[in-house]
Amino acid sequence: MSQIAPATLEGWYALHQVFSMDWAALRAAGPGVRENVAGAARELFADLATGPDGTWSAPFRLAGGGADWLFVHFRPTLDELADVQRRVSDSPLGVYLRREYDYLSITEAGLYHATAEAAREHKPGSDEFKAHIGEALAAEGASAHVRSRLYPQVPEGMRYVSFYPMSKRRAEGANWYALPVEQRSRLMREHGMTGRTFAGRVFQVITGSVGLDDWEWGVTLFARDPLEFKRIVTEMRYDEASTLYGEFGRFFTGIRFAPSDWAKHLGV
Repeated sequence: MSQIAPATLEGWYALHQVFSMDWAALRAAGPGVRENVAGAARELFADLATGPDGTWSAPFRLAGGGADWLFVHFRPTLDELADVQRRVSDSPLGVYLRREYDYLSITEAGLYHATAEAAREHKPGSDEFKAHIGEALAAEGASAHVRSRLYPQVPEGMRYVSFYPMSKRRAEGANWYALPVEQRSRLMREHGMTGRTFAGRVFQVITGSVGLDDWEWGVTLFARDPLEFKRIVTEMRYDEASTLYGEFGRFFTGIRFAPSDWAKHLGV
């Protein structure tokens, strides 16, 4: 018998772009070209910084990760996100960028507890079950806490970022998708409580990518102190939800880049 998938709420589409810079070609192009690229990059990200309905874009200078830049974009629709992607690639800066990695997803809040509660009280798939889930979606969607997860705004001063993709394991003896919804609800609640101990120190954005990209979720962390990334990931690895069922992709860590810094960084 198939297990029950959790109900979810979705918000903004997200695109994480990782680029290397062709520094040799940029240096060979001469100071005039570098000045033009820097000015165009400054204007591009000043324009992209604020999108429709409070969405935003931001550039980050990577430390390690085998690349130079992480560009993070949130937009209301996939169409608008694709337009942002095209604007970056068509810009004078885009000529000197080589894509190393990108990740497509959408902000997500998983309602494990509400789904488990509905399954306890009603037959899954019944009209009563669907009505219970619908009420939970409406209530959670009106919650300020949930809305901050679906429509994230990074707190002032959190200039460091860490992004990584992850999936839940589907191995013999450790298959997340074979667990009863009650058990998944308990494990995710414990996992969430660990994350909450970092409130005010780390701002977490969880994005779902099932059916959109190779991994199942993206995790974007923001902090004032980059050591908080090490601390929170270490703590959460000891939760059963991660210990037995977590699989993790590549990590990218960077520093928020001010538009005025483009000229200096590109050697103008």
